[in-house]
Amino acid sequence: MKSVVNSNCQRFSAILKDVPALFDSSDASIHKARNELKIVDCLDESLVLKSFKVPNLLRRCIYTYLRPSKAEKSYQNSLLLGDFTPTPVAYVEYFDGGLISNSYFVSEHYAYDFTIREPLLDLDFPDRPEVFKAFARFSLALHDAGFFHKDYSPGNILIRKLADGGYEFKIVDVNRMLQLELDNEMRARGFEKLWARDEDLDVIAKEYAQHSTVPDDFAEQVKLFSNKNKRFKNFKKRLKGKPVND
Repeated sequence: MKSVVNSNCQRFSAILKDVPALFDSSDASIHKARNELKIVDCLDESLVLKSFKVPNLLRRCIYTYLRPSKAEKSYQNSLLLGDFTPTPVAYVEYFDGGLISNSYFVSEHYAYDFTIREPLLDLDFPDRPEVFKAFARFSLALHDAGFFHKDYSPGNILIRKLADGGYEFKIVDVNRMLQLELDNEMRARGFEKLWARDEDLDVIAKEYAQHSTVPDDFAEQVKLFSNKNKRFKNFKKRLKGKPVND
């Protein structure tokens, strides 16, 4: 077993000595697919435990000897991102036969009100244009800080409405992230996985452009990359005989 706990979260060290048992003790699953996320209560606080699927033999070798595991990458990227993401608490890895098997990433439970998916899908969502404009400014701050989230998709963008009427954003699922100086093309590509309507992308891109030095055709570039991504994803679905999305 390998366990690394955030220096600001040492109060959880003893509790995290048996993460699989802690994970199994919780019935509060909030996402279950390839990986599973559960909420657990510890020391009167709520944590999120993300259990990563056991990789195949080749990837077990890679994550043991050549690359950080997804759990470690999630933890390290969260430390780099700081206030852009919920506080990282720890990552824990278990080994079998000298190779990594189970791994877990632990973070604070961020009590959000909705994700960006809801206003994107619901045309009657309250304060919809202001949510998009606030999201644009958040995205600009993220990009200006040198971060490119490779899975900047609706379910990974959490939003909390503040008492003053403003909005606070956090991003999750950050193990796939680049840290670099973003050029204008990468900034435009940053929105391609939102699966948003062109008119909504217009609101987001124009607010982004208003506070930055991107070129005049930035909104058109954002929509171009978005529609290209939609066509590619729908093409893959057609090949598999699955229904496509608009």
